[in-house]
Formats: sequence, structure tokens, C-alpha cells
Amino acid sequence: MAVAIIAVQGAFREHGDCLEKLGVDYRFIRTPSDITDDIDRLILPGGESTTQRKLLHELGLFEPIKEFICAGAPVMGTCAGLILLSERISGGDETVFGTLPVSVYRNGYGRQLGSFSAVGNVGVIADYPMRFIRAPFIESVLSDDVEILNVTDNKITAVRFRNQIGLSFHPELTDDTRIHELFLSI
Repeated sequence: MAVAIIAVQGAFREHGDCLEKLGVDYRFIRTPSDITDDIDRLILPGGESTTQRKLLHELGLFEPIKEFICAGAPVMGTCAGLILLSERISGGDETVFGTLPVSVYRNGYGRQLGSFSAVGNVGVIADYPMRFIRAPFIESVLSDDVEILNVTDNKITAVRFRNQIGLSFHPELTDDTRIHELFLSI
């Protein structure tokens, strides 16, 4: 089995590097033909969510990816990936996949100059180094089935809903692979 990483824009290579450290097979997804039967889980990387949304539609990836997610495959969305998964985006922006019952606030910590690092617990993972870059935050959870994994500066920054993990921060930009290990354990 292999992990699919959407590779149309953003920090996809860094996610690949994390999986490589763990000895896990992965595939970059750029066209519908890249989605093969041996793929069993999916990463939506950080980057620019509006650009990613546009490219997913233009490249014919939106429908097969949404079907994959809705079929129950484990999926992790980081930063922009969280926005793509979210059921609601504050400010009236168009939702993309809408499979994660949360409401997100884009650029919740401001622009590039508002980027920062913090250390915190993410579920059972203690003292995790988190990198927030133009990060969204989760304004609210929209289902009792959503487990809050992290709150940083009084803002929800990590959740799990069934087979989906949504993160405001970038685990792929650290040397710590524990978030990826958690994802692989689903």
C-alpha cells in the first residue's frame, strides 16, 4: 500500500521526505491517472488553498479525490489541506471537499509575518514542535464526533474526525515524524 500526496502546489515534497524517513511508499498525485489501486490513504499539503482548489478542478482531480475521501480512506490535511477538507470557511469562501465538520478561519494568525513556532501536545503526542505559516485556525467544530487534538493560543489547531486529521500547522516542516506516524496508524 502507498500514501497519495496531492502534488499540485504547496509543501508536498516535504511530506514525501517525512514518509521516506519512515520507510513508507508514497506517490505524488498530479493527474487522475496517478490515482492507482495500491493507494490507501491521502495527504493534502499546506500551500495556497485557493490555488489548490482551482488546480484540483482544472486537472480533473477533484471528483476522484472526493470519492476517495468519502469512501473512508484515511486523510490528513495540513494548513491549506485543512481548509480544503473543512465543511465551512469563515467569510463565505467556497468550500472544497467539505468532509471535515469544522469551520475554519483562513490566515487566522495573519500574513507571513504572523508565522510562528510553538510546542504543544497533539492528542497523545507530547511536546510536538508546531510550525504555523499564514495558518488558519478552527473556529468551531460542527459535530460531537470531532475530537480536538490541540489548542494553541486559545484557538483549535488540530482535530480528528473518524479517518480524517486536520491540522493548522505544518508537521512536514519539522524533524519529528510522530504526526505522520499517527496518521499511518489510522
